[in-house]
Amino acid sequence: MSPAIRMMSMALFIQIFTFFLFTATVSSFPPGGFTVDLFQRRSNSFSSRISNTQPGSSPYADTFFDSSEYFMKLQIGTPPVQIEAILDTGSSRIWTNCLPCGNCFKQSGPVFDPSKSSTYKDKICDGSPCSYETIYEDQSYTKGTIATETVRIQSTSGQPYVMPETTIGCSHNSSVVFRTAASGIVGLNWGSSSLVSQMGEDMLGLMSYCFSGEGTSKLNFGSNAIVSGDGTVAANMFRKKANPNMYYLNLDAVSVGETRIETLGTQFQALDGNMIIDSGTTYTYLPESYCDKVRTAVEKVVKADQGASTDNMLCYKTNNMNIFPVITMHFQGGADLVLDKYNTYMMYGEVTCLMILCDPGTPILGNRAQNNFLVGYDPSSLLVSFKPTNCSALWS
Repeated sequence: MSPAIRMMSMALFIQIFTFFLFTATVSSFPPGGFTVDLFQRRSNSFSSRISNTQPGSSPYADTFFDSSEYFMKLQIGTPPVQIEAILDTGSSRIWTNCLPCGNCFKQSGPVFDPSKSSTYKDKICDGSPCSYETIYEDQSYTKGTIATETVRIQSTSGQPYVMPETTIGCSHNSSVVFRTAASGIVGLNWGSSSLVSQMGEDMLGLMSYCFSGEGTSKLNFGSNAIVSGDGTVAANMFRKKANPNMYYLNLDAVSVGETRIETLGTQFQALDGNMIIDSGTTYTYLPESYCDKVRTAVEKVVKADQGASTDNMLCYKTNNMNIFPVITMHFQGGADLVLDKYNTYMMYGEVTCLMILCDPGTPILGNRAQNNFLVGYDPSSLLVSFKPTNCSALWS
């Protein structure tokens, strides 16, 4: 999914890539781990990649929040050019605005110029550069050329993790209806062109992040991404044939205070995944009929006048967070996610609104609900782990 919006259709590929992460062979030795810069807003051999980092070191970079998005820093091209892109576990393409870009949204930094990179190479389809197009639900879009380029992710060791011949989208025509300082998006789902998939077997698909609305946070890959210890809970991860690139969880129930609302007996009920976990969407979305039950439970607890809202949000004319109930999300596998008030409510001036929205589209666990949890993805075990964490202080 894209930042604060929902994916309407996946990118249109002229060239089809058939390698998926789940087919990767697991190495018999522990993969190297690293951490890259985030901002909230393929395969080479193991030996050739690990030589780019100091033995025993774990590259990392800070992450920051900007309004509703989380950014990660990476470098592309030779010589390397730094870009800041939105971290998105709900999409697969790595793309950035590229020159010439006569119809691109305004970004904060310089636009990448592929003509100045010695490692940039268009992919060719039927004698011409392969093209792509991605359209989002709010009609934001990116159109451009599929290419290979060297991608570098910096680390504190001073030795970057280098990914030569990484498939990227070079966007020459883009538009967004939301404000962003980013130059593009880094897809991190199961799709073959996502960043984590193009790392190949080196990182075993292991990935974790810890989002915070202030300070710094991290994105980890490989052995550094394992989430464990006191307080850690794990939810089953699912991969569905209808949408095989997304990370699915199965929501069994939502508790509003002491009131538990089961999905059992509703159209939302499932055993093989009924909502996706998405770092690129801000709010949490539930199906309308089930969501109405959750909202009704909130309304029974909150004793305040309802206020005007946008996006059909449930809002109250108060800034007193103490009157709002704690919301817990119960996932298959035994993960009971007790959400902080920050995860579920947001102040807009003189009103406070519930950050769970009713929507007929795909149910989503958004990034606001994931704040201050260390969230780890383990595709080989089909688990997503959550550990309550003060993310802004974790690596300070």
